[in-house]
Amino acid sequence: MTARNSDISRHILPTSATMVGVSITIIGIVRLIETHAGVATIIDNLASVVSVLFLLSTLLSYFALRTPSGGVSLERYADLLLLAGLVLLVACGFMLAWELGTFPVTAP
Repeated sequence: MTARNSDISRHILPTSATMVGVSITIIGIVRLIETHAGVATIIDNLASVVSVLFLLSTLLSYFALRTPSGGVSLERYADLLLLAGLVLLVACGFMLAWELGTFPVTAP
């Protein structure tokens, strides 16, 4: 494994682990605001899938760092899962922003 490849895994590991926490936070926020059950369910289901993708990316990058041979393919999969998770998390963020934009404002 080249120095460049091990550097990529060293960046993927903390980033994807942090993004697991972000995904779980989004699930908690959606559970708090549940305005329209249909959209909220889609958002928290998507955030759940995203958190699993980030978790798999974390595990693959960890094993890529620990495996002396064959770590390059693990790293490639970790990178792809991280990118897929980021794309889906952006979609989740747009849906959450849309949901909050349609949130009815009531005076106290």
